[in-house]
Amino acid sequence: MAHAPTLQDRFGRTIQYLRVSVTDRCDLRCAYCIPEHFKGFEEPDHWLTASEMERLVGVFARLGVSRFRLTGGEPLTRKDLPGLAGRLAALPGVEDLSLSTNATRLAVHARALKDAGVSRLNVSLDSLRPERMAAITGRDCLDDVLAGLMAAKDEGFAPIKLNMVAMAGVNDDEIDGMVAFCIEHGFVLRLIETMPMGETGRGAGFLDLQPVKARLRDRFGLVDGVLPGGGPARYMKSPDGGFSIGFITPLSQHFCDTCNRVRLSVDGVLYLCLGQDESFDFKPLLRGGASDDDLASAIRAAIELKPQRHEFREAPEKVVRIMAKTGG
Repeated sequence: MAHAPTLQDRFGRTIQYLRVSVTDRCDLRCAYCIPEHFKGFEEPDHWLTASEMERLVGVFARLGVSRFRLTGGEPLTRKDLPGLAGRLAALPGVEDLSLSTNATRLAVHARALKDAGVSRLNVSLDSLRPERMAAITGRDCLDDVLAGLMAAKDEGFAPIKLNMVAMAGVNDDEIDGMVAFCIEHGFVLRLIETMPMGETGRGAGFLDLQPVKARLRDRFGLVDGVLPGGGPARYMKSPDGGFSIGFITPLSQHFCDTCNRVRLSVDGVLYLCLGQDESFDFKPLLRGGASDDDLASAIRAAIELKPQRHEFREAPEKVVRIMAKTGG
């Protein structure tokens, strides 16, 4: 039997996971992501079309990449996202299609996304206090987010992971409350350290999650665990397996040695690392008559550019692009 193709970088890491940004726009202005008065978004004419995304994802899947996540900005601000999701989910080799969202529009789209083939959701939720959520996101949105979460739960999405960016002096006093909320509703909690991407990321209150992890382990009797997914989180679970919590720690305990992912921005640029500048622009190939074999060769060449590790600690001011421009 023929072996499935694999895509490896020069350090021997197998690339299995592509995050596809469908827009750099967002209906929130989270303090650690998009600067309050930022105007430098790509014009929609510069975005990849749905057909271009479908074609490029298909070539990645042919090369052995099996996990794909739709990101942004906020992906649900792109018109007909469920339709695009359905096209991608139907491609040969796409084994897992998930979505990252702030959930402000999820109540409207949850059923269509489920029907389209989106299997898992990651939802950003940094606070359960309305006034604090408004201060972090720039909008009074907590009711909309919670409505989206409950709609997704009712539609049977599983797992639903809540991404909480833990910030010192901002929301670190809510971590235990978020644990209780996730236990109540059967959600997975993921705590994330802020990353120094752009001035917004560097200005957020960095919180080392290692002491938090030790404290939660002792308080809840957590043990090491694993969850399906292609991301960098390290998980612990309750002894009965009913609750899982993940820690994404790019600064206090980086995960570069096992990095299996790359990011495609909405304008067709493949970013090889969040904390480095190596990239490859696929739009000229897509719009210049390149064949699928040409695209496959370009993908292999691009993966060779993937650096060994980020330098968030050593050079925190190195990356000036914001997260929404990079793609989730």
